Amino acid sequence: MACQRCVKQVVMAMLFLCFVAACGTRSTSPVKIGQHAYSTGRGRSRVNYLLFLPQDYGQEPEKQWPLILFLHGRGKRGDSRKELELLKRDGPPMLVEGQPDFSFIVLSPQCPSDSSWESQLDKLDALVDEIVESYAVDTRRIYLTGLSMGGLGTWHFALEHPARFAAVVPIAGGYIFESDEIPDNICDVADVPIWVFHGTRDDVVLPRQSKVMVDALQACPGNVRFTLYPGADHDDAWKLAYSDPELYEWLLAQTLK
Repeated sequence: MACQRCVKQVVMAMLFLCFVAACGTRSTSPVKIGQHAYSTGRGRSRVNYLLFLPQDYGQEPEKQWPLILFLHGRGKRGDSRKELELLKRDGPPMLVEGQPDFSFIVLSPQCPSDSSWESQLDKLDALVDEIVESYAVDTRRIYLTGLSMGGLGTWHFALEHPARFAAVVPIAGGYIFESDEIPDNICDVADVPIWVFHGTRDDVVLPRQSKVMVDALQACPGNVRFTLYPGADHDDAWKLAYSDPELYEWLLAQTLK
């Protein structure tokens, strides 16, 4: 069993590194740093974010690009622009550092250090609106994904705005941390293509927290897929999912009707 575990880890690492390095490296980062000012009843608030634009962006003036909105996990929260570098250690922000021809615009906001994504949904919605207004985004192909705390946030954001996203990808996250609670409005996202990922050995967010959401959607019935990685722990799940080219091919096939 130990040998099998080692083989799995080696294969996973090779897949991830090959995907990141597929197009070589660049001397400068292709990711821009931004800040969105947001009006609240108490004054002005701000959301710091990373924004990746493909290397061909702007070469065809009429072309619109699909957008991935990525929500990071708990350990990557921060309050300064310098702390945005934390986001490049996981998921799409890490991938695009070495893949300048990635086929999506990637928007990666940072959750404040004293908050969680469920408390940031209005800010996220306003940020997406700003990016859509400022860049050539195909509004029929806006995709939402997140890992761990960001996986929980992905479920909450999708349920809050079920008509906004062409597809949703929660990874290693349920609806409420350490709870099997199912939202009353789960069937609001029944028509949204959703691909859920989790690892069988995840002891941070238990895999059953994804399964209860998948089971509830299937009962609607909903348009949901579930990939449960055998032997994968909490970190393994998103490394495997985000390094799989099939995920991005599937995303591009999803369009708002």
